[in-house]
Amino acid sequence: MGQERFGSFGLATSPARKAIPADEAIALLKRGEAKAGSLLGYGNGRSYGDSCQNDAGMVVDMRPLDRIRSFNAETGVLEADAGTLLCDIIAHAAPYGFFPAVVPGTQFVTLGGAIANDVHGKNHHRRGTFGCHVEALTLLRSDGRTYRCSLTDNVRLFAATIGGMGLTGLILSASIKLMRVPSLDITEKTTRFRDLGEFFDLAEAADQANEYAVAWIDQLAGGHGRGRGLLFTGNHAEHGSHAADRAGSRLSVSVQPPFNVLNRPFLTAFNAAYRWKKGKSAVPRQAGYQGFFFPLDGVRDWNRLYGPRGLFQHQSVVPEEKARRIVPALLDAARRAGQGSFLTVLKRFGAVRSPALLSFPRPGYTLTLDFPNRGERTLRLLAELDRIAVEAGGAVNPYKDARMGPETFAASFPQWQRLEALRDPAFISSFWARTAKRLEIGEGRAEAAE
Repeated sequence: MGQERFGSFGLATSPARKAIPADEAIALLKRGEAKAGSLLGYGNGRSYGDSCQNDAGMVVDMRPLDRIRSFNAETGVLEADAGTLLCDIIAHAAPYGFFPAVVPGTQFVTLGGAIANDVHGKNHHRRGTFGCHVEALTLLRSDGRTYRCSLTDNVRLFAATIGGMGLTGLILSASIKLMRVPSLDITEKTTRFRDLGEFFDLAEAADQANEYAVAWIDQLAGGHGRGRGLLFTGNHAEHGSHAADRAGSRLSVSVQPPFNVLNRPFLTAFNAAYRWKKGKSAVPRQAGYQGFFFPLDGVRDWNRLYGPRGLFQHQSVVPEEKARRIVPALLDAARRAGQGSFLTVLKRFGAVRSPALLSFPRPGYTLTLDFPNRGERTLRLLAELDRIAVEAGGAVNPYKDARMGPETFAASFPQWQRLEALRDPAFISSFWARTAKRLEIGEGRAEAAE
């Protein structure tokens, strides 16, 4: 199978060397013949780092398993194979007045991938993570057994598999509870804010009044404009469309340019134009769901604009009581390093708890930045962002990561050993080998030295 189909979305890591079709991997697992560390489920490659890669073994192409098995139009419970794309779930449920309770920034993720990463959206303050709406899942492990996992069956495996980054086995299918909505359309309002202080003054009230809330930051603005941006709030429109668009991207970056197109002059001009266009009216307007939830899906392969070296995405969350000090510090670190972020997003996480053993969202504010890969210069900046977030009692998102150190991971997820204890021995990722396994080796050496 062609390795070009099995890379990460950030393009900064090497694509998988080997891939195996889902049916072959399932047969291998059922026979109990999968070797240690040989497998990792691969969805649609929308993870930015190496949590979807397995340099030591093979990735399992789950995309052919894309059948929607059942849907209850009364309760909104939908069962589908793990390779089913979110866009197809939306299209199937929309005519009945249902929509996923949580959607990430792209509709081109698989059901299994959304569960494995416990993704979040613009309404965490109300609905929590994707895992909060998983009713049950089926998991195939290397002992040859298929496990039904839920809040009442195989409870520990259920918690470890949600947010477990594919390490507990192969998710075959899942049942999720969708949210009833009056329409797919969104009544959207845009509010300008002069600086981060004004944003923080607006944020909690915006969450209380709206289903969805997210802010865009003009990361390059300095002086009096530092921290300025736009706060987008939205709710499903009472009267609107129930027609989903499966067509996907109408524009595409067909050829990867030999250099990073998203350079500082471009970003400065883009930010000014974006702020003017999106912020020129504070009057609520009705918009299609695609533009509100998945704006970047409108340009297929937009990640190629970063050039052959790709990009790094950094997402951190910091406690609410420290956010007014730490979020500006993160943005200042990027400015001092001379690095421009094409997409800078700030939003507030609520207190809805995920059933996941390891889940990135937690109460506080989360900042996402995209940087072109400029080698060591960029890696130094990312390490500094890690330090600022972790020292503040925050965390760094593993499924957006391609380079964090073991210590950053352990500080972000102190319960990582509980996932390691439930990890299927046949499954591992390059991310887990780079972080958790090195921590384990380090602890083993420390014990031997005592």
